[in-house]
Amino acid sequence: MKVVEHLKNAKKTLFSFEILPPLKGQDIQSLFDGIDPLMEFKPPFIDVTYHREEFVFKKRENGLLEKKSIRKRPGTVGICAAIMNKYRVDAVPHIICGGFSREETENALIDLNFLGIDNVLALRGDAIKSEGTFIPEADGHHYASDLIKQIKCMNQGVYLDDDLQNPVPSDFCIGIAGYPEKHFEAPNLQTDIKYLKQKVDLGADYIVTQMFFDNQKFFDFVKKCREEGITIPIIPGLKPITTQKQITILPSIFHMDIPVELSEAISKCKTADQVKEVGIEWTIQQSKELMEFGVPVLHYYSMGKSDSVKQIASALF
Repeated sequence: MKVVEHLKNAKKTLFSFEILPPLKGQDIQSLFDGIDPLMEFKPPFIDVTYHREEFVFKKRENGLLEKKSIRKRPGTVGICAAIMNKYRVDAVPHIICGGFSREETENALIDLNFLGIDNVLALRGDAIKSEGTFIPEADGHHYASDLIKQIKCMNQGVYLDDDLQNPVPSDFCIGIAGYPEKHFEAPNLQTDIKYLKQKVDLGADYIVTQMFFDNQKFFDFVKKCREEGITIPIIPGLKPITTQKQITILPSIFHMDIPVELSEAISKCKTADQVKEVGIEWTIQQSKELMEFGVPVLHYYSMGKSDSVKQIASALF
């Protein structure tokens, strides 16, 4: 079932979460161990991230450098199939521009369609760590908007091969990312929202936001989106802080602010358990306020660790 159909049929705020595929070399049980504790809250869908292929240079015996391809995590497509088979819930794979040509993207979408996966989250993706800016693959997409165009073409039965006879259209529900505190490459929030509106006009069906810790920024973001003519559902993304390091690491990686009240409370903690307790309580209060605001779903970035998310969901659902 499509995400937007889940939202339309819901009688109350839904619970969902996002997972990381297990590290290379780990078995599937490591993935299930992070999902099992959260299934009692009946998530209608689970997001599965994608980590692009990267490269390292290794020195050979002759002194020359060899470019070696590495992949830190298994493929998202297989993980989605495993989740749907075991839990009978919809899996939402992240589809990214980085690391894919248009043909490779089409092949991945065909595989997802064969598996009966109805939803995708279309993202540009991050730059490779060794590159300062995002560089697309040869014949790949530069922007998420280009990726949305390709998915919509497939939904209309238009494939890259013009010679196909009576190709069957796909029917993907397309999610996109939103940034309550703006994407770090955007000059300002208003410009960022205009780009978001372009993606909606191209065919995006719903928005999932980057994590945030100040609800007012989400409320302001929603207001600006509606003023811009964006009417599709906007799902807030939340993450409970679990370590003291995260109050500096998260803003650095995800380009968002930690409220003074939260950072000071975390800084005063003497133990790891106290940090987790503060993070859980903050997210519970955030969630309650968002539910009162009328959000369709509370989407949690569990990062494969379900402990804190389970405690939060237990207090809410």
